[in-house]
Amino acid sequence: MMSQANAAPLPQHSPDFVPPEYSEVSDSVPEYSLVIESQTRHSFAQNLQSQARELWHGRELLMFLVWRDLKVRYVQTAMGASWVILQPLMTMALFSVFGRWARVPNDGVPYPLFHYSGALLWIFFSNALGSCSNSFTGNAQLITKDYFPRLVLPLSSVLGRVVDFGVACVLLAVMMLIYRVPLTWNFLMMPVILLLTILLALGGGLYLASVNVRYRDVSLLMPTFLQILMFASPLIYSSNMIPEHLRAYYMLNPLVGLFQNYRACLFGQPFNWVSLSVSAFIIFSLFLYALMVFGKQEEYFADVI
Repeated sequence: MMSQANAAPLPQHSPDFVPPEYSEVSDSVPEYSLVIESQTRHSFAQNLQSQARELWHGRELLMFLVWRDLKVRYVQTAMGASWVILQPLMTMALFSVFGRWARVPNDGVPYPLFHYSGALLWIFFSNALGSCSNSFTGNAQLITKDYFPRLVLPLSSVLGRVVDFGVACVLLAVMMLIYRVPLTWNFLMMPVILLLTILLALGGGLYLASVNVRYRDVSLLMPTFLQILMFASPLIYSSNMIPEHLRAYYMLNPLVGLFQNYRACLFGQPFNWVSLSVSAFIIFSLFLYALMVFGKQEEYFADVI
């Protein structure tokens, strides 16, 4: 055995030295670098553009769902689509009897016309809000089966009720001819009032539908909520019955401005621009907030529905 004193010293190399047998291998190995990218969140405006683009691409599905809802709603009913007119007509009869008995102010409009016009707008809004709030849970199989623009479901629920409203307006036109109530230039504001009503039903329904996916209490509370909202709105009575010092709080109900100016469009009464402005501000704020809530909850719908 060679002693430690007679052992040959090891060669000294620089730190960058690569043995010859590894030089070719090291040259052929590619270099990798780790890049960490942060996930950027889209702004609310970008999400709105994306949702609008998806709705446009899904417009054929939207029309199909509207037609499906109209067919399914009145299938196996003896009266068929005539319920669109019968429902506000029966409501008008009940409210007219109550209004005459209680001597409820009617702003100089005949009781049947006053109550039928109010029942027409209320039935459209309440039915649209109720259908929209159940649009996700009522189409659970469709949501879990395939991907499509989810906004199509609540929008189709509201648009289907617009068709019902248009059909029921035929009887309103006949009643205005019978009572000789002429249209004035105020009627030009009717599309604005109807658009605000649609946005209110869609915004409120979209928010409730998004919450209803996780908490089914919403569908159980809806009948009570709508009943309270009906008596809190100038449907049966005129808003002039509200004391002056309470009208500022009363206008916080967005339906107040809609009903007041809706009747102003029909009967040539002065517009209440203050209540209409308050209602428009609340409606647009609610609609944008509902879109934000929907955008945050949409990706979890298929998992929890």
